[in-house]
Amino acid sequence: MQQLSVVAIRDILPNKVRLAITRLYFFFNAICSKVLDLVKFDDLENEVAIILCQLKMYFPPALFDIMVHLIVHLVREIKCCGPLYLRWMIPG
Repeated sequence: MQQLSVVAIRDILPNKVRLAITRLYFFFNAICSKVLDLVKFDDLENEVAIILCQLKMYFPPALFDIMVHLIVHLVREIKCCGPLYLRWMIPG
């Protein structure tokens, strides 16, 4: 499934944009998994900030409302409340 998402956007977006979107995909894949590695959480928290900065360079500011900003807080929420898939509003 991971390769499918990369192939779907391969030819329609520039490399830098595709890399940022793919990194965001891998971030959500990591935090939504049923087995979480607590050692990687600090790295994930830093990486999501970098990913959002990259996306802000390539997409218009109107795309970034408060909901996009809340992605930054997901890792801290997982640390406090446990796995995200148990509280996620969208069943997976």
